[in-house]
Amino acid sequence: MNPAMIEALQSVARAAEAAGHGQKNFVYQQAAEHMGMSLATLHRKLKEVVIVKTRKQRSDAGTSQLTFDEAKIISGYLMESHRKNEKRLASVKTALEVLRANNLIRAEGVDKNTGEMRPLSVDAVTRALHKFRLHPEQLNRPTPKMTLASLHPNHVWQIDPSLCVLYYLPSKKGEALQVMSEKEFYKNKPENIVRVEKERVWRYVITDHTSGWIFVHYVPGAETGKNLVDSFIAATQKRHAKDPVHGIPLMVMVDPGSANTGAVFKNLCEALNIILQVNQPGQPWAKGQVEKANDIVECEFEHRIKLMTNPPTCLEELNVASANWMRWFNSTQIHTRHNQTRYSAWARITEEQLIIAPPANVLRELSYSAPEPRTVTPLLTIEFKGKEYSVKDVPGVEVKEKVLVTINPWRDDGSIQLITLNAHGQKIIHVLEPVKKDDFGFPMDAPVLGTEYKRHADSAIDTNRKAVERLVMDAATDEEAKQNRKGKKVPFAGRIDPMKNITDTVLPDYIPKRGTESDLIAPTIEFKPLTHAAAAKKLIAKLGNAWNGPEHFAWLKQRYPDGVPEDELDGIVQQLQQVQAAPLRLIK
Repeated sequence: MNPAMIEALQSVARAAEAAGHGQKNFVYQQAAEHMGMSLATLHRKLKEVVIVKTRKQRSDAGTSQLTFDEAKIISGYLMESHRKNEKRLASVKTALEVLRANNLIRAEGVDKNTGEMRPLSVDAVTRALHKFRLHPEQLNRPTPKMTLASLHPNHVWQIDPSLCVLYYLPSKKGEALQVMSEKEFYKNKPENIVRVEKERVWRYVITDHTSGWIFVHYVPGAETGKNLVDSFIAATQKRHAKDPVHGIPLMVMVDPGSANTGAVFKNLCEALNIILQVNQPGQPWAKGQVEKANDIVECEFEHRIKLMTNPPTCLEELNVASANWMRWFNSTQIHTRHNQTRYSAWARITEEQLIIAPPANVLRELSYSAPEPRTVTPLLTIEFKGKEYSVKDVPGVEVKEKVLVTINPWRDDGSIQLITLNAHGQKIIHVLEPVKKDDFGFPMDAPVLGTEYKRHADSAIDTNRKAVERLVMDAATDEEAKQNRKGKKVPFAGRIDPMKNITDTVLPDYIPKRGTESDLIAPTIEFKPLTHAAAAKKLIAKLGNAWNGPEHFAWLKQRYPDGVPEDELDGIVQQLQQVQAAPLRLIK
């Protein structure tokens, strides 16, 4: 702005300041016409050359008569009326009316002029919500995020499946990939979407967190464990001379979907000793790299399919086209984080960091081979797929305990992997070789009878067993405990009275209770009477020399003409010892 213009504008400002109330606008209009500019331009230029007096701040600026507790209630009501797309259904005015009607808030303030309590205005409440940082616009802002780092290429991979919204592949042979136009496929025509549901194409995008390498693999059908495993295996293999990335990552990050956390992929990760990191639901930023990679694939590659002269007619052709694009993109496009191409950044991986993947067929077998439990025998061995394996060198393994074993993906010599947990709950893989045996089926390292003696080292249970035995036998050494046991010494040196808790307990006295006589009639047991001769034999045994044969026999026949009851023999003995039986007399 030239000096003449500055001076003219300052003159206009002074004239407007000197003008009376209501006359300033007339001064501005005349000046704008004279200077050949619009009124808005004049005001804008005046602000550049004139210092505007700031308005005096109110003494109560920044304060509010709305309490924090009431502000939280209002904020909660407004937040509950929000949709996921952040559209607010209830206004602050409506929230105040509803909450006041329900006596949940008062939202009142003192009028300084009259001293009476008046409801706070909507603007005052809105300002208070902003002041307390409780306004929905503030609460809906994203929480602060942390930048996550990985150590080296193949340290962490991220996997994310996505449904191709643009294309579907007709099941009829020879038909090319079709575009899902908005006019044919939208929410008001769900039957069209259902018709091609099984023909829709899914893409699995995998990224290497350190280098940013992008891998895409197209699969049919849906998000399944099989499709995830197939895509992951394809990413681990060597594919092309112009594509250097391959190998097994140390960690894989996935969303908590059923396919991602299912048994098929978990089996594969456990067998390869991969840490499977499942992100919390509703946090897509946790693996934002692969989310962005999905967007890159859709925008940078899939739009080209529509312009192809001969578009893909099957998944194989689609994956060939995507592989060509991947190699071009990863080898030419500069990543802004490390200022290198993705292939160049991945090439910095060291020999120790690059874990070569087993063949694809072995990996597929692993995905369907969950670790199987096996019981440890007294010989400290286990059986697996017809072979015997020794676990004597595995720490913490005890007889009759169950251990988890699976096939070894890295070798084809019959070795297996035994899985244990350390003190921090992390898995430890122990590689076990089959027990080598001689021509007679004996282990090659077995001690020979009469020539050598071997025993297994004491396990934790063995050590505890001996310690308990020394304690019980009140011994300082195992040998002393053995001798005390052999001498049948009392356990704990007699310090324990096993009946003490019984003898020391004072039992309560109980008041006898009246009862009702049972109306149960005991059954009468009747025995077959003895013959006079059989009864006489038993009485002779009881009376001995006191038995008077003819006289006592006649007495029995007189008293018991139908036979002698066996339960009355003791009473008969007493009678015969006291009185002389009187013989029967004939009455004339």
